[in-house]
Amino acid sequence: MRVMVTGAAGQLGASIVRWFAAGHEVVALRRGDLDISDSPAVHEAITSISPDVLINCAAYNQVDDAEDHAAAALEANAMGVASLARGARQAGAVLIHYSTDFVFDGQAAQPYVETDAPAPLGVYGMSKLLGEWLAADAKRAYVLRVESLFGGQPAKSSVDRILAGIREGAPVRVFSDRVVTPSYVEDVVLATDAILKLEPPAGTYHCVNSGEVTWLGLAEEAARLMGAKADLVPVRVSEVPLRVRRPQYCALSNEKLRRAGIPMPPWQDALARYLRG
Repeated sequence: MRVMVTGAAGQLGASIVRWFAAGHEVVALRRGDLDISDSPAVHEAITSISPDVLINCAAYNQVDDAEDHAAAALEANAMGVASLARGARQAGAVLIHYSTDFVFDGQAAQPYVETDAPAPLGVYGMSKLLGEWLAADAKRAYVLRVESLFGGQPAKSSVDRILAGIREGAPVRVFSDRVVTPSYVEDVVLATDAILKLEPPAGTYHCVNSGEVTWLGLAEEAARLMGAKADLVPVRVSEVPLRVRRPQYCALSNEKLRRAGIPMPPWQDALARYLRG
């Protein structure tokens, strides 16, 4: 199987490349190799490579900066996805595209399911939602929503910031009222591989670890696993000035993925494995 990976140098992309290269022919394209917002270049690359599977890990993910750079966010997260979807259709390739919990407004009282109505709070969330819709132009497309991604390289996630603060013994400010369902990179990679093997119905799936937690709860579990005395400073979302309001309750249900035969481990298990390295 020939697998084309865009955004191959990123946190998720590099892990996807490493996993699939063990058993498949992988063409890894970093931004310097292919800017997915360049439609002619995308068409040329897909025509030349003729992939069986196209995995898109490229994205504009600067949530606050997207408010000032809406065109760049839309080009990468929406129009670039449209070009990839068209190319995948022409090549007869399966398209796997990753999205985000930021397509929701965070006003739910229970974990979001895939059929819940989106309501993004800013340009970033809207651009990702448009990308989801445009990905459907591929003959067979899977949109995998991930959340609070951690693991892989570069290690710049919110989880890594918390872990670094605990290790240094520094005060760590963490939200006490923002609820998430984190996604461990390694588990996302395995779920991606399982989707290609099991071939469930195309569509949108929530690809997150099982269980919901506040950032404070996650930090407390991390400190326990590390055997460290952490200086955790609980803060409320309303106390932090942010350019774009984050969805406060953004837990996602992965029940649809489980019913497809792909259960996701609990976030506590994922965090423990990450800390063991």
